[in-house]
Amino acid sequence: MLFTVLSCGNSESDVKRLIKYIKLSKASLNFNLNTYQKHVAFQLDTLFYKLNKQGGFNGSIIVGKAGTVLYKKHFGIKDKMDNSLLNDSSMFQLASVSKVITATSVLMLYERGQVELDKEINFYLKDFPYENITVKELLNHRSGLPNYIYTMNDAIGIPNNQLNNQKMFDFLVTNKPKPYLKPNYRFNYCNTNYALLALLVEKISGKPFNEFLRDELFLPLGMKNTKTIKDIDFSKDNIAKAYDLKWKDVAMDASDYVLGDKSVYSTCYDLFLFSEALYQNKIITPQTQTMAYLPYSKENKKNNYGYGWRMNEFKDSIKKEVFHNGWWHGYRTAFHRRLHDTLTIVVLSNQLNKAAYHTYKVYQILDQTTGEITEEYDE
Repeated sequence: MLFTVLSCGNSESDVKRLIKYIKLSKASLNFNLNTYQKHVAFQLDTLFYKLNKQGGFNGSIIVGKAGTVLYKKHFGIKDKMDNSLLNDSSMFQLASVSKVITATSVLMLYERGQVELDKEINFYLKDFPYENITVKELLNHRSGLPNYIYTMNDAIGIPNNQLNNQKMFDFLVTNKPKPYLKPNYRFNYCNTNYALLALLVEKISGKPFNEFLRDELFLPLGMKNTKTIKDIDFSKDNIAKAYDLKWKDVAMDASDYVLGDKSVYSTCYDLFLFSEALYQNKIITPQTQTMAYLPYSKENKKNNYGYGWRMNEFKDSIKKEVFHNGWWHGYRTAFHRRLHDTLTIVVLSNQLNKAAYHTYKVYQILDQTTGEITEEYDE
């Protein structure tokens, strides 16, 4: 019956590949799916199979809806040195997708009454040299602060140097680089905001940020293959190495060890678990999530930013999508969620190409439409 349904509108070669795919697939097809869902899974496999064969994608994908994994698969190389392939436990640097996790940790403390979002950050972080910047304005990127990655460029370029959040903070205190904008003037995406939020979590919780995430999120949610760089053992952990378009290694630098804005390593499945926990209100309440998914920059008419989430179609309750993309060294990452139908799309790549951002093609398959649904962002 499945073959009869799929034969309509598919070439003979596609149908033959479908038969082979169903017979040989080890991880990508869930046999508990209904006929339509299997059709969707096959179309998704066709999409990423072609991208991989064309040299346009090396990475892992998961697509889930209403708690069911529709599609999960890995394409390509984990480490060219030993020609090892990506697998279920291969961990990718999430880059700016880490900001979603940082924002969630702050909102957990907000729900516990330990953080007030309208309080100025220097109420919590003494000696902070900038006035009138609230916790909320760090979360929604309206602080106007300078980006530490650019202002600390000399320190970042020192070989074998490792920065951390406290060193970043001390640099701001000592040097007080000029802000880009006045606080709350307009949206301005800035990594400094989330590095400061990680320090805030440390200050309030009394735990190092990596330990807070491990104890409060990763372990309780069963995210077995998720760690910050502080807990990674690169000689033992199953890390997908980073490459450029010519398959040359992309080196780390000193800023990798600043947390909050990046440097969480994870898998597609672990992010699916995180997404499902949000849908099931296991981490923060629906009321707090609603706050996180509000648009806070009125000057942005089409796309916007909440607390740790970008968003598309934010005026349409059916089409509204919250997401974050990432780009760091050789990694490109995409974590997308459509709230109305509890959809989750995660695409993680360890090669520097833009295929990871083509989530609109996934939406086209899921919705059986041809129109583009989302605009791409680098991070």
